[in-house]
Amino acid sequence: MSLPLPIDQTPAWRALAAHALAMKQRHLRELFASDPQRFERFSFRCDEFLLDLSRQRLESETLNLLLDLAREAKVEEWRDRMLRGERINVTEDRAVLHTALRLPKGSSLIVDGEDVVPHVHRELQRMAAMVDAIRGGHWRGVTGERFKHVIAIGIGGSDLGPRMVVEALSPYRQPGLDIHFVSNVDGADIARALQRCDPASTLVIVASKTFTTQETMMNAETARDWLRRSLGADCDWAKHFTGISANPGIPGKFGIPPERVLQFWDWVGGRYSLWSAIGLSIALAIGMPRFRELLAGAHAMDRHFATAPLDKNLPVLMALAGIWNINFLGFTSLAVLPYDHGLSKLAAYLQQADMESNGKGVDRWGRSVGYATGPTVFGEPGTNGQHAFYQLLHQGPQPIPADFIVPLGSHYRLDKHHDILLANAFAQAEALMKGRTRAEAEAELRQEGLPEDKVAMLAPQKAFPGNRPSTTILLPRLDPYYLGMLIALYEHKIFVQGAIWGINSFDQWGVELGKQLAKPILEELTNSNVQHPHDAATSALINIARGYPRQT
Repeated sequence: MSLPLPIDQTPAWRALAAHALAMKQRHLRELFASDPQRFERFSFRCDEFLLDLSRQRLESETLNLLLDLAREAKVEEWRDRMLRGERINVTEDRAVLHTALRLPKGSSLIVDGEDVVPHVHRELQRMAAMVDAIRGGHWRGVTGERFKHVIAIGIGGSDLGPRMVVEALSPYRQPGLDIHFVSNVDGADIARALQRCDPASTLVIVASKTFTTQETMMNAETARDWLRRSLGADCDWAKHFTGISANPGIPGKFGIPPERVLQFWDWVGGRYSLWSAIGLSIALAIGMPRFRELLAGAHAMDRHFATAPLDKNLPVLMALAGIWNINFLGFTSLAVLPYDHGLSKLAAYLQQADMESNGKGVDRWGRSVGYATGPTVFGEPGTNGQHAFYQLLHQGPQPIPADFIVPLGSHYRLDKHHDILLANAFAQAEALMKGRTRAEAEAELRQEGLPEDKVAMLAPQKAFPGNRPSTTILLPRLDPYYLGMLIALYEHKIFVQGAIWGINSFDQWGVELGKQLAKPILEELTNSNVQHPHDAATSALINIARGYPRQT
């Protein structure tokens, strides 16, 4: 069977490249001035969820050409294959079914001859029972105390997703449990968490797909040792532990009994796992009914993604705008700018979701790619970011596209605060689009009464080029349902971009080499008689580290 053309050799790609030459000369000011209906034509809805692409540097022809590219790449076919449970993760021979975790009870999805939906809901019920037992005081520690602290140990998708959601939904937190997240193998992370907890009233969640992840298991062992030191070497420490894994038999080898182990499946990628039992910390924080609302919001976006035509499909359109910026306008970064403090961890979460998914140099057929496959993602909540890196966004020589994420309502009775927040969000997007010309800057300075020499000096500094693309996402409020929609929007956007680039978005071989090389280095650091071959710099650093005290 012949391989498809690399996407950058297709007629659709070449047409976009030619079109980009003309569009690079157009300014967003001009595009808005020539089309009074621009917002209406380039904003799209899914229920009360709004995606505004009117400030992207594109016009109707651009969008039509991008849709041709999506069809050339068979985006709809790849979407349907994913949703059907086909093994589209070709390098690991796995289905990709995080969407199945959000299917309502009574749905059906046959994978390898078996309906997976009953298994999903059976585990959700076990998860709900565990939440009730912990919160209701039926499951207690070895001294009989109720749990007041939860230490959630994981890394990557087992940490970033739950940590982000718990922070985002803090207004929905139920009292009685303080939840602490630990991910870094740096001992400072677990040490600080343990300092905040009482061993007798602490539950430890160990979340790992394989239950062999070095960082996670080291932190789990440290937590176990802490319990033994505090509660007695012979204490039944397992009463303070629960495990979550796609290999449910492995936690037993650590010492966690089967009834305290929750399962998910190998068709759930780590960075897509917060919807599974990995979300136990979320359910403990906000309650199981709210966790189900999170699933329902994600499912609503799944249904939209599965059924909406491409030219009205929010994840597809958002993905195409990103493709346009990255591959045709040459803008290879993305600023994620949520105007809700609860979303302070969203940029970190999306760094993994996007950069680990699509940061690949070969396509799914093993061919080297000759084009960028994803942006460098960064961000901070507004208005904090405005006083940090927005200077670069506005006046830096390289435009950086931005996503403004704006909940219209607030959970807090501080209306003046929220009005100022909304004003800043809308103003920043407008400023990035419009800029300020040299003539406008000069006129403002003259109006202030400054002499001409000052005007001449300051005007270049106060001019803004504008024409900086941005997307605005409006949601009614940051609640479990709309947060679920938001996360699923980005998941599907990332998938669509991977499908167009012809890469497998669901493996992550790039994280493996460093882990492999760390093993012999660890041997050398802990045993002076061991020496492995390295480059000169690595060998020198190991020798320096060997002789340095570990505690300072």
